[in-house]
Amino acid sequence: MTGVATGRAEPRRGRDRRGEQAMVPSAEFGSYYGRPVLNPPTWQAHDIAGYLFLGGLAGASSLLGAGAQETGRPGLSKVSKLGAIGAITLSLVALVDDLGRPLRFLNMLRVVKPTSPMSLGTWLLSGYAPLAGIAAASDVTGRAPRIGAAATAGAAILGPAVASYTAVLFSDTAVPAWHEGYREMPFVFVGSAAAAAGGLGLLAAPTGETGPARMFALLGVGMELGAFELMRRRIGMIAEAYSTGTAGRLIRASKILALVGAGTALLGRHRRLAGALSGVALLGASAATRFGVFHAGVASAEDPKYTVVPQRERLRRREGQVPQAR
Repeated sequence: MTGVATGRAEPRRGRDRRGEQAMVPSAEFGSYYGRPVLNPPTWQAHDIAGYLFLGGLAGASSLLGAGAQETGRPGLSKVSKLGAIGAITLSLVALVDDLGRPLRFLNMLRVVKPTSPMSLGTWLLSGYAPLAGIAAASDVTGRAPRIGAAATAGAAILGPAVASYTAVLFSDTAVPAWHEGYREMPFVFVGSAAAAAGGLGLLAAPTGETGPARMFALLGVGMELGAFELMRRRIGMIAEAYSTGTAGRLIRASKILALVGAGTALLGRHRRLAGALSGVALLGASAATRFGVFHAGVASAEDPKYTVVPQRERLRRREGQVPQAR
């Protein structure tokens, strides 16, 4: 009877469960006039991808700077603290530039919404930036050492959250390349941030104090590359967005620069030039990762297949798990 569920699954292709041959081929993918299913992000790449990179560099640098201070490496500590305040300042400038008006950032501080990564991230940045500034100012001037030590500790505590919350922010969207990578994306971002902070230390700190920066960078490169490969294998066809077009070129460049930076850091441990080259490569690798992730997300939102095809696959798997009615 029309309109009454019969409990039979619709034949898809080949033979169905009862061995009957499908007379109509499966429909090929298509969208309404080929238009995107989602509205692609309107963010500017130089603002938001730069904001991702600089925020990660700042958060990881605060952690590295605190460790350097505790282990008696004043040169590395100063470089890391100055890098943290410089990076977070530029990161906030990029964010406000994308918002259009500074008042929009201040308006987000009117409420605290625990379910919103943007709301929590705004408060996180508002608490972290002053601490990073006080820590750097105290280190440079030598004044108020106790206040500086407390600010250093506070910035180090908030640093990992600053480096990783943007991964949660991106994964909380409907953009396929970002949303489907929600499990591994925080590890990719944290690893990328650690590689950048270690690279800054290798580039600017005294050679005799760069041991922690080198280890930080190597751990970061390993985490970033490992997590990215796991994400790429798990998300299936959506991984195409990370290997084609602008995103693909940036991700490939990131991998090459990360490996070059890590290799140079290992082989040229006591050479100033090798450390500087390694630092530049690692900073470039981290920036390329963030810009690549950004462009992959935009590309996946513009192409409707990345939204519709995975949805259909999930429905097919769900239908296969539901027993037929009798």
